[in-house]
Amino acid sequence: MSKILFVVTGADFWTLADGTKHPTGFWAEEAVAPYEAFKAAGHEIVVATPGGVTPTVDKGSLAPELNGGQEGAVRVAATLDSFDELRRPIRLEDVDLDAYAAVYYPGGHGPMEDLAVDAVSGRLLTRALESGKPLGVVCHAPSALLAATTEDGGNAFAGYRLTGFTNIEETQAGFADKAKWLLQDRLVGIGADFQEGEPWAPYVVVDRNLVTGQNPASSAPLAAELLRKLD
Repeated sequence: MSKILFVVTGADFWTLADGTKHPTGFWAEEAVAPYEAFKAAGHEIVVATPGGVTPTVDKGSLAPELNGGQEGAVRVAATLDSFDELRRPIRLEDVDLDAYAAVYYPGGHGPMEDLAVDAVSGRLLTRALESGKPLGVVCHAPSALLAATTEDGGNAFAGYRLTGFTNIEETQAGFADKAKWLLQDRLVGIGADFQEGEPWAPYVVVDRNLVTGQNPASSAPLAAELLRKLD
């Protein structure tokens, strides 16, 4: 089977507008649901982070109320414990895109801190887009698209239909008035055709080889779409 690259934030905090460092990292469901789907389909997963740092899970994402109850929270935590690739990431700087059949970016607020301004990630995203390989990006991870600048100063994702964590969801999550910037606003600002589904409901947008999901609930259907593209 194929190798799938997970590009995961290396940040364990998100700097708010007042300078406060809000503890965060990657969102558990957004890593776990695709991991389970890809592994069940027989694919190999490799995790890459900026500098090869071990990624941090956002502890808030492990709460029972965000995982369908205590049983769901226990299952997610158990899957993370068995997700050995998270504990031995490679350096994002060393990634050879040719070695992978697909690329996937899970979210959490962490990408807003590092991947949004990471030129190495930006170049990888641009190459993945141009290659035609399935490229999946979910929730806050589309912030990484902001770094995919082109030689003329534009953005590689301008004109693409996509989605991500919406202003409404950020407001309902309690962070819209605390953030330096909002993801939906920035994606519109680079010229993307931002699509918005119902808050917190699964919503996936496909445009050519780009597959984006709006929120944590979108990670499983996004993974299913990537698998269809791989097939």
